[in-house]
Amino acid sequence: MREILSMPPELNAGAEASWDLYVLCAALVVVLLITAYGLYSRYQYGQLPELRLQSDSAVAAQGSLDHCVIIPARNDEQVIGRAVRSFPESLRVVVDDHSTDATAAHAEEAGATVRVARPMERGWLSKSNACWTGALYTDSAWILFADPDTWYEPRFLPSLLAYAAGKSLHAATVLPRQILVTWYEKMLVPYAMGLTFTGVSARNLNNPKHPEAMANGQCLLFRRSAYNFIGGHKAVASHPLEDLALARLIKRHRMSMAVLRCESMAQTRMFHSFGGAWRGLEWMVLHSARGYGKAPLLFLAAILVSTFWLPLLVTLIDWKYDLPAAILFVTPILAWRAWYGSLLRALWAPLALCLFPLIAFTALVRGALGSMTDSQGRRV
Repeated sequence: MREILSMPPELNAGAEASWDLYVLCAALVVVLLITAYGLYSRYQYGQLPELRLQSDSAVAAQGSLDHCVIIPARNDEQVIGRAVRSFPESLRVVVDDHSTDATAAHAEEAGATVRVARPMERGWLSKSNACWTGALYTDSAWILFADPDTWYEPRFLPSLLAYAAGKSLHAATVLPRQILVTWYEKMLVPYAMGLTFTGVSARNLNNPKHPEAMANGQCLLFRRSAYNFIGGHKAVASHPLEDLALARLIKRHRMSMAVLRCESMAQTRMFHSFGGAWRGLEWMVLHSARGYGKAPLLFLAAILVSTFWLPLLVTLIDWKYDLPAAILFVTPILAWRAWYGSLLRALWAPLALCLFPLIAFTALVRGALGSMTDSQGRRV
């Protein structure tokens, strides 16, 4: 682009200077936007209320709350026992979603009541069917839907129930701490979490009068009365993002719902293979792209901006603009450091930034074709 051989030398030099200016301006815009997205998303995450260990008096005051824990599981024999044992004082119902391994046996050994997911009706998706099965088998005043890849400190659920009852909530969802083991988890999950909050307003999420909603199906608490009023999982049986659909129903009826973060008492490790991570992050893209109002546009814009980062970096290096290239390179590392936890771990950020547009592309294509699956291979 810089060599316009058909032009006279003086015009060729002017054209080169123009292209240089365009590229430098584009790089500056990308630097500013990546920085803005990284800082804004972390700020919004930090604005979410944090579920802390409740006092003994608060827990005791709500100690008689009738509740149950429903865990839909498919081929989760390696983790189901740990999830069940997180709730030693609760009625625990594991709904076996047609597993081909020893999930049911491990759940029973850990102390859960095991039910087999009811036969699928036409138009239903499997996770909603499993959750609805569990709801039909219980009649407690509160229901916690938890995923088998999550685990909790013993005081987590008493604290959550005390918080929800004390705030007169109809529902609450919790974002646990992400446990990262493999290289692909360390690279992709923090960046994905940050992208999730690029278009989110924490204030709107926790305002019952505002339609913006978010829910994490890994940990979702309902008052039974509110759950029944909105129709439960039956009302969202065909929705590929059942947790988001339930949250929207809660907000539509002006019921109070809290989106909480809890890194001290709740943990999750979602992905145990690279393929599972890819499918799970595709699901996250679809989840965020179907948000409310401007949120999907900001989320997709953040991914679009990232597609320009590598071509601009290569161009600046090739054209010997060393300082602009260095600034562009370190921008995602510095801007997303808080999501990664340290500068050393944030060295994964440039690779995640390069890979995520491809994940987003495959997610949108598969979502349009109706072939989306979650990290466990269930159709969503």
